[in-house]
Amino acid sequence: MRRLALFLAATLLSTPLWAMHCPQDMAQIDAFLKSAPPADPEVLAQVQKLRAEGEALHKAGDHSQSVKVLGEALDLLQASE
Repeated sequence: MRRLALFLAATLLSTPLWAMHCPQDMAQIDAFLKSAPPADPEVLAQVQKLRAEGEALHKAGDHSQSVKVLGEALDLLQASE
């Protein structure tokens, strides 16, 4: 019972942390797109699509999925360097 209570408390406390992470990832993507956008137009389009999807998920309250999608966009940007 004690472990369950600790798990539930940790889950409830971690949700706001995910919510705070999304805007940081979006800002990082935006800064990268301004300073060094990918040369490949397909990669650029995919990053923009993922960034928009991540923002929509964030606004809908699905922060864990938003962080995942935004992470994919960041991975694409880093791979295109």
